[in-house]
Amino acid sequence: MELFWRENRIGMRLILLTDEGEQEVGGIRKTPRGFDAFARTFGYEPGRAQKDMESLEIARNFVESFRPWEMFAGEVDIEVEPDFRPNQ
Repeated sequence: MELFWRENRIGMRLILLTDEGEQEVGGIRKTPRGFDAFARTFGYEPGRAQKDMESLEIARNFVESFRPWEMFAGEVDIEVEPDFRPNQ
């Protein structure tokens, strides 16, 4: 099981890679006003998304604080890789 940030055309996506495949569990995009971030959820939870954050690091910490990968993998002992992976 792997958990990492992947660069994409408009920002970053938090990816959970398991034996069953790849799942996007969060994301960040750069805007003219800063960074928008979201942590994936199965229902409507507006607090899991925020706009106009000051830095990429703040946005990244915001997403990771929700531990959205636990919705798909359960409470596993896994850490997010520190470096960003390039888009494939």
